[in-house]
Amino acid sequence: MKIQFIGGVRSVTGSSYLITTDTAKILIDCGMFQGRDDGEKRNFQPFPFNPSDMHTVLLTHSHIDHSGLIPKLVKQGFKGKIITTKATADLCGIMLLDSAHIQEKDAEWATKRRQRGGKGPVKPLYTIAEAAESLTHLHGADCDVVQEVCPNIEARFRDAGHILGSAILELWIKEKGGKVKIVFSGDLGHKGAPIVRDPTYIDEADYVLIESTYGNRQHKGIKETIDEFAEAVMETIKRGGNAIIPSFAVGRTQDILYIINQVAREGRFNHPHVFIDSPLATNATKIFLKHPECFDKETLELISKGEFPKGSAILRFTETAEESMEINKIRSGAIIIAASGMCEAGRIRHHLKHNVWRNECSIIFVGFQAQGTMGRQIIDGAKTIKLFGEEIAVKAKVYTIGGLSAHADRAELMGWLSHFKTRPKRIFVVHGEEETSLEFAKAVHEKFLVDTYVPRVLEEVKL
Repeated sequence: MKIQFIGGVRSVTGSSYLITTDTAKILIDCGMFQGRDDGEKRNFQPFPFNPSDMHTVLLTHSHIDHSGLIPKLVKQGFKGKIITTKATADLCGIMLLDSAHIQEKDAEWATKRRQRGGKGPVKPLYTIAEAAESLTHLHGADCDVVQEVCPNIEARFRDAGHILGSAILELWIKEKGGKVKIVFSGDLGHKGAPIVRDPTYIDEADYVLIESTYGNRQHKGIKETIDEFAEAVMETIKRGGNAIIPSFAVGRTQDILYIINQVAREGRFNHPHVFIDSPLATNATKIFLKHPECFDKETLELISKGEFPKGSAILRFTETAEESMEINKIRSGAIIIAASGMCEAGRIRHHLKHNVWRNECSIIFVGFQAQGTMGRQIIDGAKTIKLFGEEIAVKAKVYTIGGLSAHADRAELMGWLSHFKTRPKRIFVVHGEEETSLEFAKAVHEKFLVDTYVPRVLEEVKL
């Protein structure tokens, strides 16, 4: 058998891994590449395999960098099942349609620009109708249950603690009279994070693929992180500005709501005005409440008391574009949470346009910003950014709250690996920027004395 590393190696987007055995071809994740230039080009390139040859897709979670090319896969001939957790299947039902809406709008804008230059139209990567068709292939599975997903291949999903429904994947493959176990960490969560349970520890594997997003750094403790976030918001309101929070609609937005309510209950926020300006986030929050099987004990208690998602904060979910535009008339005192988390699309770009040039405002980043994204440009100190064809000065104060990441840090990744009772034959370090992955792989090898390797894009490895 062999594994091909299609994406999510030496970068944090486009996660996808192809397993080929004597009896089947299965895809682990089918993620979209992100980043304005190279990422968009890679999404339009042909798959390095024939989609109609694939038997099954196993999906670790719903974030677009893991699921976003599923409609393209189905459009180009995939006819099998896409198996994932029940919560992930529900979230994909809104996220892939939202992604398709963005694809159509981007193509519409690009077509208008090209037509003014006498050029032909641009087709979207996939349409809303094509995304809807792909959803018919989704099959929700229970966690912690071993099931046959292909001839001679069994799989089990375990809690990854990253977002609602996120999973570690255990895979058992029978071939030539033997059995090999491969474990995919997926995106591992930050221990003690709000809402979802902590990641599950796995006892044994022959081969492990482990993410390394924060493999080179340590997060602050959750209490210290909440204090840092509260201080950033309070400083902004004191200055007379708005706090703009780019946030992933699924996972991070719900975490931020949880924390704002907690801080408000403690009396540190005086009934803050919070706007969730994302129809996707609104729908995702409703799906969260449908899946209490994914929650930790503290969240279940808050829900039973009616303190989540609504609490002492003055919370408003905005649906229409008109409601979103009304928010931009507010000059001070607003906490505005909008997608996308890396400022690559969506309503957050409108809120940046109206606030990023104002000294009294702030941009509060609560998640990882990949290379090439607008969020990364701002964090790296860009003096101006380009929005809707206009150069806009960056004068708002920029905060980065690393401890709110939904990814495990270096110590937590090492801790997860330490629970294997027998050493894996090989560990593959994936889903991290190149320098980070290489540094983390070196540390893993030195600590566990296991062959540790950082694969390259499209590399094939025999197991």
